[in-house]
Amino acid sequence: MEQKDNQTSAQMPTTYDPKAAEQKWYTYWKEGGFFNAGQRPDADPYTIVIPPPNVTGMLHIGHALDFTLQDILIRVKRMQGYDALWLPGSDHAGIATQTKVEQKLREQGITRYDLGREKFLEKVWEWKEQYANTIRDQWAKMGLSLDYSRERFTLDEGLSKAVREVFVKFYEKGLIYRGKRIINWDPAARTALSDIEVEYKEVQGHLYHLTYPLKDGSGSITVATTRPETMLGDTAVAVHPEDERYKDMIGKTLILPIIGREIPVIADEYVEKDFGSGAVKITPAHDPNDFEMGLRHDLPQITVMDETGTMNSHAGKYEGLDRSECRKQIVNDLKESGVLIKIEDHVHQVGHSERSGAVVEPYLSTQWFVKMQPLAERAIEAQKSGEGVNFVPERFEKTYLQWIENVRDWCISRQLWWGHRIPAWYCGQCGEIHVAHDEVAACSICGSTNMKQDEDVLDTWFSSALWPFSTLGWPEDTEDLKRYYPTSVLVTGYDIIYFWVARMIFTALEFTDEKPFKDVLMHGLVRDADGKKMSKSLGNGVDPLEVIEKYGTDAMRYMISTSSTPGQDLRFRWERVEQARNFANKIWNASRFALMNLEGFKHSDIDISGDLGTADRWILHRLNETSRDITRLIDAYEFGETGRLLYNFIWDDLCDWYIEFAKLSLYGEDQAAKKKTQSVLAYVLDRTMRLIHPFMPFISEEIWQHLPHEGETIMLSSWPTYDASLENKEAVAEMDLLMDVIRAVRNIRAEVNVPMSKKIELMLSAADANVLGIVERNADYIRRFCNTSEYQAALGLEAPDKAMTAIVTGVELYLPLAGLIDIEQEIARLEKEVQHLTSEVDRVEKKLSNQGFVSKAPAKVIEEERAKQADYSEKRNKVLARIEELKG
Repeated sequence: MEQKDNQTSAQMPTTYDPKAAEQKWYTYWKEGGFFNAGQRPDADPYTIVIPPPNVTGMLHIGHALDFTLQDILIRVKRMQGYDALWLPGSDHAGIATQTKVEQKLREQGITRYDLGREKFLEKVWEWKEQYANTIRDQWAKMGLSLDYSRERFTLDEGLSKAVREVFVKFYEKGLIYRGKRIINWDPAARTALSDIEVEYKEVQGHLYHLTYPLKDGSGSITVATTRPETMLGDTAVAVHPEDERYKDMIGKTLILPIIGREIPVIADEYVEKDFGSGAVKITPAHDPNDFEMGLRHDLPQITVMDETGTMNSHAGKYEGLDRSECRKQIVNDLKESGVLIKIEDHVHQVGHSERSGAVVEPYLSTQWFVKMQPLAERAIEAQKSGEGVNFVPERFEKTYLQWIENVRDWCISRQLWWGHRIPAWYCGQCGEIHVAHDEVAACSICGSTNMKQDEDVLDTWFSSALWPFSTLGWPEDTEDLKRYYPTSVLVTGYDIIYFWVARMIFTALEFTDEKPFKDVLMHGLVRDADGKKMSKSLGNGVDPLEVIEKYGTDAMRYMISTSSTPGQDLRFRWERVEQARNFANKIWNASRFALMNLEGFKHSDIDISGDLGTADRWILHRLNETSRDITRLIDAYEFGETGRLLYNFIWDDLCDWYIEFAKLSLYGEDQAAKKKTQSVLAYVLDRTMRLIHPFMPFISEEIWQHLPHEGETIMLSSWPTYDASLENKEAVAEMDLLMDVIRAVRNIRAEVNVPMSKKIELMLSAADANVLGIVERNADYIRRFCNTSEYQAALGLEAPDKAMTAIVTGVELYLPLAGLIDIEQEIARLEKEVQHLTSEVDRVEKKLSNQGFVSKAPAKVIEEERAKQADYSEKRNKVLARIEELKG
């Protein structure tokens, strides 16, 4: 790659401007084609297809989490050398989008019927274009590295072809059928719904006890219902065949109150004889269980309301009433006639349309269905044989299997205009149904050209179920399909495991003979700070663009991705975004300092070999260790832990320690030492920007472009990998000792209110020659960071009178601060330290005296505990001795 000239710190502003950087670099990346897959033909592919957002409006904070996690993965894999494809797209979202457009038309006093199907669809396509552009703008704002050259839409020509192919194949295999069944009906949207598009809410209602008289006058049967308006469609009362109370009534005829229709008493084992009165009213057209019972007993199916929830002609005098108004009137009439014998308060679960919010009506309707059992069996077999999808977290596999093992046939037809129109044509002459890929001009049975296509469209999830392979060109055997399918991972919320994940798996197995993705990462929902689900009604939603406007994209991405644990909900807190912004500023300021000391330094000047100082060797070790651990954690989808490691390395190790240590040589007279430190600083900062890049793409690119580097963009630089030659445990031990000494001195200063600006006398008594060697080699660091006026280090130094003391592993520190400290306060401080050390000794001794621990723990762990025991005991003895000295 082209080598870039180093840019000096003069070109790096004092403060970071997120807006300028975000616009500049996203345009650069996109126009440079850096997001596009296919540029590494010899590399292994890595594929993610985006869960397509609905073209119904703005993206929310849940989308921001979902998309950021995917972008992190794709950026890491791209940097690791994979041919990484992240395929974007959007979903037509049938009911949701049509509802939005119809609402907009109503504001203008127009309905879709006023426009007609063709004109209405033109309006919806206009809506789609507007919101697809909005979504693209939001993707850009979030910094998503999507391959726009492969963008798809669930209603585009290629995906429509795939949908027709699947429908026809399912139909030919007998897996799609048309039938009259009880379905979930949304009377507001006037369409069928699948089971999982129904939300059940707890509602305070009533249980109405009704008495139905026998025709022969010999008695009556009491039934109970929560929906008295449906009694108008009753066609039987059922009892258990072994219920002694009703044995003589089975086969007799009842008179249906109000309507006066004669209905039979039937026996069916479905009835629970010990529940309630042991008798149930049967309404085959308005209850799924009653429907099945009605089929068994060949009962009439009487629908008493229309598609809008209005009572029809079968409802007698209640015709034309809304179902809720009908309930009120029928209850009054039943009371007056003496049929209603009791009303009880009753809390029960009532189905509501996920889209319109209307109470769902179980409704007898002719619809298209997918026969699920054969498809489910194959998916279950794949999962249980070990050939299935890897769920992260693993517990969601059980959730998935529980649903698919008990799945019911899927109602796929919707009474909408926006969507994939069902590819079925009806002959007006003979009634034959023709299912085909393309328009059927004439009936193959009778030759009539009086053909009409089905008016309904397919459930949105029917096309979404094909997303992993239809987006890559299936059913054609495209190069993209061959290269990028199956995909690598699906990232999605656990709330659509039934809607989408399960359906993708069984359709992929059926049509490609492969699982659609290797892993599925289930993340949680983004809730508000109190843990409540975000919603418009509560007004607690968070707009990701508002977060970006206030704090920048990188801060939002870092906060939301590193606050997440697989499968767990996360709480959105503004203060955490602010902390992430502060972290970005810390990175900027540290980098700016480094650049000020790297002027004129070229990429070719970087040399981290040879004789390096303790701090240099230590930071290279920590960078190497952090790179290894971050790679492992990202592969395990542990983004929260990754964030913690990044934060600790950058804030603590790099900024608070290494850069401070580096100042000695950078500001010193030794040019060779300065050049070595410049090399290490440039190397470490470059690799650090690469590690943070997937999380904070904009600030990392801005800084990296100022660093001495090779290549056009950080996003195509190589991902830092573990290098055994950079392991240096000796440097770690030395640095740990130095940091302990410096911290101890700073703590003492703070305790006696001696500012860092005031020079002090410091004496170090080393435990052995090795420790003394470390202290002597790094004396300059100790003098600088402890700000000493006089400094002495030796073996077995005598403690001076009236001095502050501290004990760290291998070293006793004495700070002769006569006149600055209160001896009694110092004794009290040391006695507190003795209490602390005694509790540590007791804790370790208790653990080592526990036979259960000693017998089960690895030898290495026991050895570490014994070392702690010796260390704490030694420190305590030295502190006790010092107390005695001060008292003397």
